[in-house]
Amino acid sequence: MPSFDTVSEIDHHELTNAIDQANREIGTRYDFKGSDARIELSGQELVMHAQSKFQLQQMFPVLIQKMNRRGLDIDCLKLGEAVEGAKDAKQPVSIQEGIDKESAKKIVKLIKDSKLKLQAQIQGEQVRVTGKKRDDLQQAMKLLKDAGLGIPLQFNNFRD
Repeated sequence: MPSFDTVSEIDHHELTNAIDQANREIGTRYDFKGSDARIELSGQELVMHAQSKFQLQQMFPVLIQKMNRRGLDIDCLKLGEAVEGAKDAKQPVSIQEGIDKESAKKIVKLIKDSKLKLQAQIQGEQVRVTGKKRDDLQQAMKLLKDAGLGIPLQFNNFRD
């Protein structure tokens, strides 16, 4: 029986490359000369360091541009609150991976409401969709991409 898994993941290798490119560009820009502005990756969180909140606001679009260029979906990024200290400012950016329970329930409801002859099951942080026809599965993929759930979706394990 044909099936596929709906997941929300990010390619960590590409993310590391995008951060390195963003750091390189920030290091060469005139408005960051002499400052210790950088983006660091630690686990599931990025931390942007700069001298002021204004510089943090200038760094985020650079990061987004580099991620887009590398084919990464920026919907997985959630900006935290900027904290300004005596000499520097920090802003955490969390990376969201996996499909949470509410989003998984929305995905299952979308598939059931579409009147396609498919079954959707929540399996941890992914949703498995099965059906008899390959065309129905492809319609479900298109439906989920167009739904705009606010999380990046990928489709793995397509089996015929």
